[in-house]
Amino acid sequence: MGLGCNAAGVIGCRIIDTERERLLAILTNSLVPCNGRFPMLLTLLSLFCSAAGLSAWGAALGLTAVIVFSAAMSFLATALLSATVLRGRSGSFVLELPPFRRPQLGQVLLRSLLDRTLFVLGRAALVAAPAGMLLWLLANLAPGGVSLLGRCAAALDPLGRFFGMDGAILLAFLLGLPANETVLPILLMIYTAEGTLREIGDTAVFHSLLLEHGWTGMTVLCVLVFCVLHWPCSTTLLTIKKETGRWRWALLAAALPTVLGLCLCALIAQLAAIA
Repeated sequence: MGLGCNAAGVIGCRIIDTERERLLAILTNSLVPCNGRFPMLLTLLSLFCSAAGLSAWGAALGLTAVIVFSAAMSFLATALLSATVLRGRSGSFVLELPPFRRPQLGQVLLRSLLDRTLFVLGRAALVAAPAGMLLWLLANLAPGGVSLLGRCAAALDPLGRFFGMDGAILLAFLLGLPANETVLPILLMIYTAEGTLREIGDTAVFHSLLLEHGWTGMTVLCVLVFCVLHWPCSTTLLTIKKETGRWRWALLAAALPTVLGLCLCALIAQLAAIA
């Protein structure tokens, strides 16, 4: 379920009876790329596979490799948690099938609309509205002729270079907390110094823009890794807090993939520097 939406995947963990296994599933759910991350993965793989002379099959194989990698990291994180903060004996998993009944249309619509759609949208709006205002202010306030967005990206640039990316990429991920779909549009806004979000449009122009800002094969690889392994979106974090009842599990769910992603990106950057 996490391949569709990590928040829905967290809610789906309710079927697990034992508390330990349920927490393991919740904490590692965000290691699987959701629909919010797939547009970025597909765009970057398509752009740079085409530039390298590979066919669409190359991008498809690349995406398959990314999904297999995310599944492997999920197993690794589960083993790590099982050996540390969530030690204990593994419990059995029994799923009892309920009796089949004729669905009641009114009840299904009511529960789906109120318990699912409005709940998730409410949690998303809780963070999206303030984040949108913050993004607009950072992009349009320009003391000294340089926007606050550009200044923040410049301040993060040394840290971004250490992890094989740049400050604009790190800032785009940070500001994309409400929704992973906005990471690339925010990155485009930072690179072009525009005051509003817009669609990527012509992919060839976007590819040229990335090359102008120093993107290499190592940069693409680090961005792909960090796209898979970074903090969940705000809706998922709020859902984790609601499902577990404690903020510490939400914070751990954010820290776990982020630490793994940054460590791998730093390793890739150092290996590229040696080579």
